[in-house]
Amino acid sequence: MARNKFINPKHVATPANFCRLPSGYGVVKICVSGAAETEHRGLDVLEKAREVGREIARQGAIITTGATTGVPFHSAMGTKDESGFSIGFSPASTEREHVETYKLPLDYMDVIVYTGFGYAGRDLLLIRSSDAVIIGCGRIGTLNEFAVAFEDRRPLGILEGSWDTDELLKQFIASAHRPNSKLIFDSDPKALVERLIEMVMKDKQETNLVYNNHDGFGGTGKGDEVVL
Repeated sequence: MARNKFINPKHVATPANFCRLPSGYGVVKICVSGAAETEHRGLDVLEKAREVGREIARQGAIITTGATTGVPFHSAMGTKDESGFSIGFSPASTEREHVETYKLPLDYMDVIVYTGFGYAGRDLLLIRSSDAVIIGCGRIGTLNEFAVAFEDRRPLGILEGSWDTDELLKQFIASAHRPNSKLIFDSDPKALVERLIEMVMKDKQETNLVYNNHDGFGGTGKGDEVVL
């Protein structure tokens, strides 16, 4: 059933550009992680999140989120402001469960993947389906996504602002005694997205896995080769 509300033409427009990976296949995917509830997190949290989303679209990347409210929701909204492409990963197994049980939105997402794995399982799929991760103002769920990205050595951008998440993460990282060259701290959404895309492209260029399947497009895997 159609909803009687105004839809911004930019939100349904075809993306103008995509930031292709070095192989020519695939587009850079940047996850935005942050609190679903932001009432006690400062005045500029949601606008900063929206600007992150805008920059992701402006620079030709795809945004991925947890298909939830708060920071991820406003980031996805910002991406659609610039006619970008948005993918959400839901903890629910169906659209009905997503809306009625989890009380989560459908707006500003072009594709929703219904994982059926709850919040923790959803987090793992979300991070591993993304090339880089931006951590904004967050709570426990955000820290979980940070931990997965940190362990997986994903390029990580920590957005600095009026909240305390960035300062807490600095303490965690210092106490972990685990060097990580793929961490970026920046308060400027434009610079943060630029630096993450540059890091992703460099990583992909260096690994650049190409699969040469002599059996054609079969699913057996027989005769597959990995060319580095």
